[in-house]
Amino acid sequence: MKTFKQLHEIANTSHQDLAVDKNINPVSFGNPEVVKKLNAWVGTIAGSYVLPEDAIHKLRSSLAKIGLSFGECNLEGDNGSLEKPLTLFGGRFGKGLETPYDQFEEDDGISYQKEGGLKLVIGYEMNEDGSTGLTASIK
Repeated sequence: MKTFKQLHEIANTSHQDLAVDKNINPVSFGNPEVVKKLNAWVGTIAGSYVLPEDAIHKLRSSLAKIGLSFGECNLEGDNGSLEKPLTLFGGRFGKGLETPYDQFEEDDGISYQKEGGLKLVIGYEMNEDGSTGLTASIK
C-alpha cells in the first residue's frame, strides 16, 4: 500500500514534464520544424482506399482540429495531383497598423508568417484492384 506522500508525489508530476515538444508553437508556420511535424501527421493518409473521398474527409476533419482548412477536392481521372491552399481559422480580415483607413487586410491567416502561405498537395493513383492510392503533404 502506498503512503500519502508517495501518492502526492505522483499527483504533482506535471504533464509538461512528459511533453516531447516543450517549446514549440504549433501554429508558427514560419518555423520549418512545425511544418515538418505537420507533414508527418498529414502523411499518415498514405495508403490504398476503396473510397478515397472518405480518406480526404478524414484528413479535412483532422486538420480542422488545429484550425486548418482547404477547398473541395475532386479526383478526376485515374491518377493525378491536387494542390489546395490552406487557410488558418478561415483567414484574416480587418485593419492592421499600416492599413489605410479606407482599406482592409484580407489573407489566409498563414501568408503573414510564411511567404506564399501553405498548400496541401494530394496525389492519387488508381490501383489494379480498383482501389485508389493516396499520398498527402504540405508545401
